[in-house]
Amino acid sequence: MSNRESTPKFPDSYIGDKSVEYDNSTWMERNQKKTTLLCLQYLRDDKLDNLGNYDVLEGNHYIIVDLGCGSGFSSEILIDSGHRVIGIDILIDMVSKAKTKKKISENKKNIELILADINYLPLRKASINHIISISAYNFIIYGTETIRDKFKTVNNAAMYLKKILKPKGRIIIEFYPKDENELELFISSFNNNGFDGFMIKKNPTQKAGQTFLLLKKR
Repeated sequence: MSNRESTPKFPDSYIGDKSVEYDNSTWMERNQKKTTLLCLQYLRDDKLDNLGNYDVLEGNHYIIVDLGCGSGFSSEILIDSGHRVIGIDILIDMVSKAKTKKKISENKKNIELILADINYLPLRKASINHIISISAYNFIIYGTETIRDKFKTVNNAAMYLKKILKPKGRIIIEFYPKDENELELFISSFNNNGFDGFMIKKNPTQKAGQTFLLLKKR
C-alpha cells in the first residue's frame, strides 16, 4: 500500500507485488510499530488487572504470540521490548519477508516464525504467556459465507487461544470490524469461551473501524 488512504483487502493486499509494496511502506511500518507499542501498554492496563480475579502481571519478559505477524513490523517491536516471540501468519509472502528481517536481527534467537492457520497452530497447551494481534484478527472469517460459519470460526478460534494460553494469559487485539454485527460476533466469541475483557475505541459511538480488545483468560 502506497499511502495511508489505501484500504487493505485480504489476501490481495498481502501477496505478490502488493506484499512488496506493503513491506516497503514507511507509513505502514511506522503505524504498525506505533500500534504494537500501544498494545504492549494495554497488556498492563489497570482495568484489565481488575477484571475477574484481580492480578497484576509479574516480570517483564514473556513468550508472546504475534498473531498475524505479517512481514514482521510488530514482531520487531516485541523482540526489542525483551520478549520471546512466535510470529504466525497464514500467508507465505508475509512470513518470507519476516524471515528476511529475522536474518539481520541482532535478536534472531528470540523469534520463531511459523506459517500456519489460527485454528491449527502447532503450539502446546498452556505454553504461551500472552497474544498480540495487529490489524489481522478480522481476517479469520475470510471465506466464510454464512452467519453459522462465521460463528463457528470465531468461537473455535477463541477456544483454541484459551487452550494455548497459560493461566492469567492476556490477549490484546487491534483490528477493524466492518460493522456493529461483526464487532459483536468477535466480542461474544471471547465472552462465551473463557475470557473477560472490554474494548477501546477513539470514538466510542463508532462501531466500525479501529478497535482494541483487551482480554484476560478466566
